[in-house]
Amino acid sequence: MSTLSFGQGSSKSFNAYPRGEFDLESGAPRKSRRTRGSLSESIRMLKSIGSHASYFCRLHPVAFSFILLLVGVTILVFLSMSVSDSRMIRSLHNRGADLGSYPLSGLHNLVMVAGHSIYTSTSCGKVDQEDSWFLEPYQKNPGQAATFLAHIKEGIGLASEDDGALLLFSGGETRKNAGPRSEAQSYWAVAESKGWYGKVDSVRKRTLTEEHARDSFENLLFSVCRFRELTGDYPRNITVVSYDFKEERFALLHRGAIGFPRQRFSFVGTPAAPAAREAATKGEAAVRAQFQEDPFGCSGALRRKRLRRDPFHRSVPYPAGCPELRGLFDYCGPAPYPGPLPWGPDRLLGGSSEGEVY
Repeated sequence: MSTLSFGQGSSKSFNAYPRGEFDLESGAPRKSRRTRGSLSESIRMLKSIGSHASYFCRLHPVAFSFILLLVGVTILVFLSMSVSDSRMIRSLHNRGADLGSYPLSGLHNLVMVAGHSIYTSTSCGKVDQEDSWFLEPYQKNPGQAATFLAHIKEGIGLASEDDGALLLFSGGETRKNAGPRSEAQSYWAVAESKGWYGKVDSVRKRTLTEEHARDSFENLLFSVCRFRELTGDYPRNITVVSYDFKEERFALLHRGAIGFPRQRFSFVGTPAAPAAREAATKGEAAVRAQFQEDPFGCSGALRRKRLRRDPFHRSVPYPAGCPELRGLFDYCGPAPYPGPLPWGPDRLLGGSSEGEVY
């Protein structure tokens, strides 16, 4: 008969009771107790909260409805801000990987020349003559054509001094009787006919057009979006070329409307034709007052003017090429745009985060 050993040196162990809790009286394993925080406990807690809420609703129905409305609005605002910020962040993070697909990704600054007329002559040798341009009645002044050339020459000169600058001529097909020709293409053709004023090698390859703007605000906003389409980024610095009497409109009203930092914005103005200066200054005061009341030009007289300056019903492609500005493009109102912007203090691209925005 073999002897079984269960002592200290035995290779086998002996379990006196089954594993787990054991009821000594019944001889059966005990069922494990559920811990606090189990599913049933959570359900009971939710039922309790629901009962209290139902009781409060019966006692104070108006207050309960107000609280629900307040909570709902808070959640919607939070979700809206989160979605907007996440889209902005994703777009900014993804941009670096896409830079290779942009034709002018190495440029950082924008020089924008605002168009004011359309060249209609079949000969490029008459750019200095007023009858070669489509002029509105208020533009039919001696020396008017020379002012357009002054803008073109000034823009080329500024771009030639900055190898990192993109020069954009901005202006759409704004005159029905001029045909489907844009102000921007007119200026580019004139620059070509003038041999880029001796700077063809350094500037021509960095000069393109923005051909949808219908007023000065769109000259600025659309050109910023066009810059994003061509470079994959937003401009670090912006220089606008136009008539000197429009400086306040561009540098204060339009720049402020898009929230671009003041320290990185420049305006270069050239004089109007002598015969037109008095009337131009008076007219500018009226237009400036309209933009002060309607900074984004999206209602009233300014909106009607845009519609008149779109005789061929051109579809504006923006903001498809600058998705970070979709909220700005959709915004309309007298107050500053409240949403995030890619050149804001916390999301400044390619430069210092310092600087006054408004």
